Amino acid sequence: MSSELDILALYGLFTALVLILKVTGATGQLGMGYLLSSRDEARTLTGITARLDRALTNSVTAMALFAPAVLILAAKNGFGAGTLTAAQVFLVARVLYVPAYGAGLTGIRTLFWIAGFAATAVLYLAALMAA
Repeated sequence: MSSELDILALYGLFTALVLILKVTGATGQLGMGYLLSSRDEARTLTGITARLDRALTNSVTAMALFAPAVLILAAKNGFGAGTLTAAQVFLVARVLYVPAYGAGLTGIRTLFWIAGFAATAVLYLAALMAA
């Protein structure tokens, strides 16, 4: 497994951790009975749990964009120093994004989002240029 693929796997595990944190908070706010129900009655999360829910949604979207770029590069044998750096920047930015979002640090959160998104764009450009 290449380093970029390892980073993809690490990001998947990190996203699963964010899911666990969100569910833990939701259990405290909504109760296990509601979470085990069909949830026909809409209830709203608040505070850090609501922010973690939104961060999770954003993290899944980021994964949906990041994973194909890495997999295309793997299929094309297009990994190199630049793609490794871009994948590392993506991972660090996304890992920092979640606690920044959870803490309500909107300005810094946006910078982390931009860094992760830019790193993903770099990976797609590298994939297009790979043989």
